[in-house]
Amino acid sequence: MKINSTVFPILAISALMLVGCGGNSNTARKGNSPTTGWAYNDPKTGGFEVKDAQEQDLGPNLVFIEGGTFTMGQTQQDIFYDWNNIPRRVTVDNFYMDETEVTNTDYREYLFWLRKAYPNFIQVYRKALPDTNVWRRELAFNDPLMKNYFRLPQFNDYPVVGVSWRQANDYCTWRTDRVNELRLIEYGVLDYDPASQFNTDAYLAGQYEGKVKKNLPSLSNSKDGKNGTRRVTLEDGLILPQYRLPTEAEWEYAALALIGNTYDERVVERRNYPWNGHSLRNSDPKDRGVFAANMRRGSGDYKGTAGNANDGFSKPAPVRSFWPNDFGLYDMAGNVNEWVLDVYRPLSAEDVEDFRPFRGNVFTEYRKKEDGSVMVDSLKHLVIDTLKSVKRYNYRKGDNRNIKDGDLGTILGYSMENSSDSVSTTHKMYYQGNNKAKTRPNDGMTSLISDKSRVYKGGSWRDRAYWMVPGTRRYLDENEARDDIGFRCAMESLGDRIPAATSKKK
Repeated sequence: MKINSTVFPILAISALMLVGCGGNSNTARKGNSPTTGWAYNDPKTGGFEVKDAQEQDLGPNLVFIEGGTFTMGQTQQDIFYDWNNIPRRVTVDNFYMDETEVTNTDYREYLFWLRKAYPNFIQVYRKALPDTNVWRRELAFNDPLMKNYFRLPQFNDYPVVGVSWRQANDYCTWRTDRVNELRLIEYGVLDYDPASQFNTDAYLAGQYEGKVKKNLPSLSNSKDGKNGTRRVTLEDGLILPQYRLPTEAEWEYAALALIGNTYDERVVERRNYPWNGHSLRNSDPKDRGVFAANMRRGSGDYKGTAGNANDGFSKPAPVRSFWPNDFGLYDMAGNVNEWVLDVYRPLSAEDVEDFRPFRGNVFTEYRKKEDGSVMVDSLKHLVIDTLKSVKRYNYRKGDNRNIKDGDLGTILGYSMENSSDSVSTTHKMYYQGNNKAKTRPNDGMTSLISDKSRVYKGGSWRDRAYWMVPGTRRYLDENEARDDIGFRCAMESLGDRIPAATSKKK
């Protein structure tokens, strides 16, 4: 049943389009350094520039999620006996999250910009296309959805599906660049370029070659008594952090939204779903009995009975069709599952940190030339290297997706020369077989879990209510897609300031 979302108050900031930018974030701090005594922002004393800290500007469609501690994991009966999300108390930092799932219109905008920015590289556009064949079923007539769901305007506000984990990450990168480019245009730094290939990291690295309208005045680059100019830097506070997929802990925390059930740091009522109670129906007197999410109600029942269908949607529903949770987030249960950032392991809950838990870290750095400048490929993208090995007390290698796995070599497809028989054997993740066999050495069983296995959560229109519990988790290869998996983006919150519009009155 579709509702008018405007009548429901939310506790977080509503989605806003950017209107101007920069503003107070460019206010220079007055005074002297407390440690050296030298003046800030004074060209006569070297021109070291320091900006005053201001409230973080809000990116489009984001709401603020105040972090805190919670019991992450499956606190209800594990009917499949997977035990892959054992309860554990963790802390999630403040962050921002999309109010809704990314829609077909949002994703078509992305494809439009790719085609316009890379007219001579059609493979870039094709690589980003969602797989509409995910609708096909051998014994079902879903071909009309394959042709219509993504393109027709009647489905504009429906969540995009058929997008792999990798494609979702590419969208987040593109969205970061588009939002930051608009901010710099509105601040007067860049000119609008209809064929823009603006990249935030490339601009910060001094590699952007687009239409620069004017640079900022520089207090340190003075010549003949006149101030020089410089590019915008992170220290100016104009560039927003990158959009990205939420971590599993962030997603689960945001879905539960226990902020609505707390009193003086006490959680006064636990939840199974993103709403109170154990029922799947709305308990409000005005909408009592209406299903609270879009799901598969039973075998062969996807929407209810004609005439008074409840929940009323036989496939994904338009975003905002159901009630938001106490953070103001829509469809955190049902509608479509959502990709999260984490690599899947059954026992991640026992391994990850208890502050900002996450499995999937791959530490990288930009490849640089001999003169120290950053290398760029033919598509104007910075060239990134994964750190092979490092000598640090806090981590020992760059790729930590399979850390603490416990299997031989902990790497999928790890090759090792056997000194006893000079046979090159390949050890696969969780391999069970005879590695020393000279004939068919790779025979044996392996797990489907690999470093490319990514977590998705939330339940969907195809799922029973069990999967709508935030603590449940499943996985899929990062290059695969389905008709019941979409995604939404998240963003870091800078510092611990709570936006004025969401802070509680004391």
